[in-house]
Amino acid sequence: MKRVTETDAAPAAVGAYSQATTNGDLLFTAGQIPMTPDGELLDDESIARQTEQALDNLVAILEEEGASAGDVLKVTVFLDDIEDFEEMNDTYGGYFDDEPPARSAVEVAALPKGVGVEIEAVATLE
Repeated sequence: MKRVTETDAAPAAVGAYSQATTNGDLLFTAGQIPMTPDGELLDDESIARQTEQALDNLVAILEEEGASAGDVLKVTVFLDDIEDFEEMNDTYGGYFDDEPPARSAVEVAALPKGVGVEIEAVATLE
């Protein structure tokens, strides 16, 4: 059965979506952008800082379900400029252990609120 996950440690959903949903075995997060839990948008910051905030949000959602970055199976990273890949990747690498999750990183035409990066994940809760 589907259950919605919510935490005040990540930005609240601002539309018709949930921060995450789970069936008890897998957790699917919504895309996390560089916005602080209190709603401050970091769109003018470096891609490294934007990536850090997006991943901090993602980790807060994982922790709400008793999971961690080590439980992430798959990540999708959306960049508004693929030239930012190396800077994003340097920051991203600090969030995952010796066995990082599968990942896709793609350039998109635009992201919500004009940010440079959005990150979503699928994690196991087993």
